[in-house]
Amino acid sequence: MNDTPPRFSEPVDPPPAGTPWTVLRLLRWSTQYLEAKEIPGVRIDVEHLLAHALELRRLDLYLHFDRPLTEGELEVFKPLLLERAERRPLQYILGRAAFRELELVVDERVLIPRPETEELVEAVLSRTREWGREALEAVDIGTGSGAIALSLAQEGPFRRVTATDRSLDALQVARENAMRHGLEGRVRFLEGDLYEALPPEERVDVVVSNPPYVSRGEMRGLPPEIRLWEPHLALEAGEDGFTVLHRLVDGASGVLRPGGILALEIGSGQAQAIVERIRSREGWEAPVVLRDLSGRDRIILATRRRVEEAVGGSHGDTSGIERRTD
Repeated sequence: MNDTPPRFSEPVDPPPAGTPWTVLRLLRWSTQYLEAKEIPGVRIDVEHLLAHALELRRLDLYLHFDRPLTEGELEVFKPLLLERAERRPLQYILGRAAFRELELVVDERVLIPRPETEELVEAVLSRTREWGREALEAVDIGTGSGAIALSLAQEGPFRRVTATDRSLDALQVARENAMRHGLEGRVRFLEGDLYEALPPEERVDVVVSNPPYVSRGEMRGLPPEIRLWEPHLALEAGEDGFTVLHRLVDGASGVLRPGGILALEIGSGQAQAIVERIRSREGWEAPVVLRDLSGRDRIILATRRRVEEAVGGSHGDTSGIERRTD
């Protein structure tokens, strides 16, 4: 028995006439087909697509390399492969995306949740657990698929999480995900633009958002999977990418309780400007910038001063940024 793992990059031809495709041959040929179209990272995508077509777990494919496929199974797989060849994202083809402890329904109505946003959720959970309090309230601005709001409701010390979005289509997806995970009783969904969705007198302990932060110029340089398929409403934020971030910072003090936190995901090169904007406003402690796993500034946490701390307080040193990697 040969224990050497197969090399998916080796050239492979279709089987001779009358000979069925096997799992291994189809995996190798399909990987070769997508690589010829200069689509990066396709091997895992092909495995996911074939596992989906065969109703198997992806890793189970490795136990069935010699299994022949029926014509019916090939007819299920072929259109999936062609969709990926058109640069449609894997998650949209499968109709689902993993996020922390959740499997979420996703389609072109919502942004595909990403690992960096998992880190944003972890930062909020870590900070709120330090408080040692229960029955907190949070609002997720621009919820999209509901990834942040549902994760906070499932994992955190929150009595209620409010999820807002100006897209009714996105809210429909988020509600579906809440129902799939039995969280519809703990997450409230509101339509509206940023803070305008909230009742005027409402106050919360956490404002969290993965907002649009891509500039118009950056949009043109994004991979086709993002630029052609994901909703621009959830990505693009004006000429410089700061339009929504600035509004989130400026409106947070009217929503947060004293001692509450503003948690924002940001893009590359945006940390300094957002930190300076927060520090220029009254009533904030010095913001903290967290780096993602690739070492990029990715998350800003800012705490609203308590009343007794704000009296006679100062903005402190504005010359630098406090950064943490944890």
